[in-house]
Amino acid sequence: MKLKSTLGLAIGSLLAASSFGAFAQGQGAVEAEAFAKRYFTDSVRDMSNGNLFGGSVSYFLTEDVSLGLSYGEYHDIRSDDRQGLNGSKNVKGNLSSLDATYHFGTPGVGLRPFVSAGVGHQSLSNLAPRTGRDHTTFGNVGAGAKYYFTENVFAKASVDGMYGFDNNQAEWMAGVGFGVNFGGSTKPVAAPVAEPTPVEPVVYEEVEEVAEAVRVELDVKFDFDKADVKQDSYSDIENLAEFMKQYPQTATTVEGHTDSVGNAAYNQKLSERRAAAVRDTLVNQFGVEADRVNAVGYGKDRPVADNATSEGRAINRRVEASVEAQVK
Repeated sequence: MKLKSTLGLAIGSLLAASSFGAFAQGQGAVEAEAFAKRYFTDSVRDMSNGNLFGGSVSYFLTEDVSLGLSYGEYHDIRSDDRQGLNGSKNVKGNLSSLDATYHFGTPGVGLRPFVSAGVGHQSLSNLAPRTGRDHTTFGNVGAGAKYYFTENVFAKASVDGMYGFDNNQAEWMAGVGFGVNFGGSTKPVAAPVAEPTPVEPVVYEEVEEVAEAVRVELDVKFDFDKADVKQDSYSDIENLAEFMKQYPQTATTVEGHTDSVGNAAYNQKLSERRAAAVRDTLVNQFGVEADRVNAVGYGKDRPVADNATSEGRAINRRVEASVEAQVK
């Protein structure tokens, strides 16, 4: 009766999940699973191999780590009374387990291998030649893989090893399962792109031309201990290059900086490499003449933010440049 209730709960969860499109994997998600496993017993326990049917519920503490509680009942196991006192009996019992699982890969549709570890409690009756119930506490380790057909529906195959702390016996199980994942953090949805609003042409009155200064500034950020220009900085560097092409009389100096982590000599070299990387991008990627761009490094001597915080250090890992021109 307990098994029917457990399977009914798991199947009900599967059906309910299929009707909710907002469910998603990730931190805070819940997984419900129904499983069937083949139980391979230790020969010294004098009972045959059998089957375990049940269900489990898991909660994802992070995108990769879940904590799960499972319950299953044994079927098709018979005792082997080698002493011939009580005969062969149909063994009844159940297994409850608490396991932590680490999932590899990225949440979403596809394959996610996993490893697990935890503890379990087994209760069996009719073990010849004993009477009453036999209780065993196990240490569990396991491995396997889940395949997510959608964000929410998956199938699982696993192998579990069990070691009995009470009887020093090693046993194992191999099984399959089917389940649902729901309630996690949702993926961000891209905002719709608004159609541009037509702009009426503006008519300007003629005024006397007066020379004024126009200026373009560049601020490129770097990862910790890196001197590689990140892809998202290319557009800013290109804007500076186009400005310099528009005003060919201009020149600039790119200045490299670091945060305060590490010794001064190393940071000086790192700041020079960062400045050189931005200079090379201006010259080689966007066609600015090499004699119009100079590069210099200042190490960690010119912070613009507090190096005592990670946010401040991220701001200080930078390359700066500016270009000014006089136009009418």
